[in-house]
Amino acid sequence: MSESTERESMEFDVVIVGGGPAGLSAACRLLQLDESLSVVVVEKGSEIGAHIISGNVFEPTGLDELFPDWRDRGAPVKTAVSGDRVHYLTSEKGALPVPDLFLPRPMHNKGNYIISLGQLCQWLGEQAETMGVNVFPGFAASEILYEDGKVVGVATSDMGVGKDGTRKSTFVAGYELRGKYTVFAEGVRGNLGEQLIGKFDLRAGADPQHYGLGIKEVWEIDPALHEPGLVVHTAGWPLDSHTEGGGFLYHAENNKVYAGFIVALNYRNPHLSPFHEFQRWKLHPKIRRYLEGGNRIAYGARAVNKGGLQSLPKLTAPGGLLVGCTAGFLNGAKIKGAHTAIKTGMLAAESIHEALQSNAQGGDDLVAFEEKVKGSWVYKELRRSRNFGPGLHKFGNFWGAAFAFIDQNIFFGKLPFTWHNKEPDHESLTRAADARPIDYPKPDGKLSFDRLTSVFLSSTNHEEDQPSHLKLKDESIPVAYNLPEFDEPAQRYCPAGVYEIIEEDGAPVFRINAQNCVHCKTCDIKDPKQNIVWTVPEGGGGPNYSGM
Repeated sequence: MSESTERESMEFDVVIVGGGPAGLSAACRLLQLDESLSVVVVEKGSEIGAHIISGNVFEPTGLDELFPDWRDRGAPVKTAVSGDRVHYLTSEKGALPVPDLFLPRPMHNKGNYIISLGQLCQWLGEQAETMGVNVFPGFAASEILYEDGKVVGVATSDMGVGKDGTRKSTFVAGYELRGKYTVFAEGVRGNLGEQLIGKFDLRAGADPQHYGLGIKEVWEIDPALHEPGLVVHTAGWPLDSHTEGGGFLYHAENNKVYAGFIVALNYRNPHLSPFHEFQRWKLHPKIRRYLEGGNRIAYGARAVNKGGLQSLPKLTAPGGLLVGCTAGFLNGAKIKGAHTAIKTGMLAAESIHEALQSNAQGGDDLVAFEEKVKGSWVYKELRRSRNFGPGLHKFGNFWGAAFAFIDQNIFFGKLPFTWHNKEPDHESLTRAADARPIDYPKPDGKLSFDRLTSVFLSSTNHEEDQPSHLKLKDESIPVAYNLPEFDEPAQRYCPAGVYEIIEEDGAPVFRINAQNCVHCKTCDIKDPKQNIVWTVPEGGGGPNYSGM
C-alpha cells in the first residue's frame, strides 16, 4: 500500500459489519461464550439504530434464547399483540374482513409484540458494550480485505473527500479492521455481502433473491382511536391482482401507530410508484379512520427480502459468514425476519467460537455454520413456508392467498414439491408503451404527502461535498435505454425523490439527488439494466431514524 493511501490497522478476533439484530446478537453471543474475545461491530449509521427500520411485529423466540432474562434487563419489548385483523380491500372504499379461520397459520400473532426494532437494536448495542464489545457507529465498511483468498476483515471509507475526489482539509483515511473471522450483517442487499456472494459464487444453484420495498410512517393518533397491541393487515386495493403487496397498521405504545405498505419489486407496470400507492392506501376508510386528525412524526423506507429458502446463498466463504437479512432469512409467510436474524447471528457466533478453540488462526470456511442453520428452527420455518412467495407470484394475490391457506393450514407446509421463481426482479417490467398509466391524486398534506416532505421526517443528511455514493456503470443508459423503454422507472420506484429526468438545452438529463437517499437499496435492485450501484457514503450519512 502506498504512503498516500496508508491506513491504520486494528486487530480483532471477530469483525462484524452491521449494527442490526443479527450483528449485535452475534457479538453478544460471542462474549457470552468467551469474554476474553476481542470483537468489533462497525455500523455506518450515526448511532446504533439510526438506519434500522422495520414494521415491526416481533416474535421473541430468538431473544428468549439470547437473553432469557430480557424482561428483567429492560428490553423495549412491551406491547403484546392483542389481536389480528385482516381486510381484503376490494376498492377505494370497499373491504371484506378475512376471518381468523381462513388466515394462514404463520400470520397469527398471539405471543408476539409490537416494537420499534431501532430501539431494540439500541438496547442490544448497550448489552454488547457492557459485555466488552467494541461498537463503532459512524464508520462505513466500504471494502473487504483479502489475503491468500481468505477474508481477513474490512476497511472503512475515507472521510473528508470532496465531490471531485480530492482530499479536503478534514480528510481522515479509513481504518482496516482485521479479524480471524468476519460476519456480514448489513441487512438487505448489503453491499459488502453482495460482493462476497459474487466473488465466491455463493448463489450458485439458488434462486435469485426477491425483494419488496417497505415504506413506513409513524403517527400519533387520537387516544380514543388507539387500540394498543392491535395488528391490522390489508391485501388488495390499491394494487391490482397480479402485483404482490399489502399494508399494515400496528398499534404501538403511547398512542402511536406504525402505518406501512410493502410492494413486491417484481411488479410489472413501470408507471407504478410504491410511494404513491402507499399514500393512496391511507385514504381507504379502514385506514383513514385511525389516522385522520393524527400527526405524522416519522417516515422511512427499506427493501425487504422475500425469496425465502430457495433464495438462500451458501452462507460461508473462507473467513466470512453471512447472517440475517444479508443472507435472506426473512420468513415471508410470517412477514418477520428479526427473530431469524437474532438466531442466525447466534449460530454464527457459536460456529466461530468452536472454530477458534480448534484453530486459533481462523480464516477457514466454517461449513459448520451452514450445518447448524439446517439443524435449527430457522431452517424448519423457512422450509415450511418455502412455497408462500412463489405461490403468490404464480397465482396472484387472491388465489395465492388461498393456496397459502391450504399449504399452511391443511398440509402444514409439507406438500411434496417446491416451487421456484427464477426471474430476477429487475427483469419483470413491461414496456411503458404497453402498460397502463396510473393517475395518482395530489397529496392533501393531511393524510397523504409528497416525497420531499416525507424525506425531511427521516432526518436524512449527507455531507454535501462528497462523491455520490450512487454510481452508474454506464451514464448513457438512463436516457438512451430506460427512458424510451420504461419511462425511466427510477423516477417512481425511489421513495425519496433521488432520481429525476429534467430538461437541459431541450434534451432530457438524468439527475441524481444523492443527498435525499434513505438507503433503501431499491435502485440497486430494480434498475432494469442493473446499472445503478449503491455504495456506502461517508460514515454517519443517511437517515437518522428515531423509534422506527
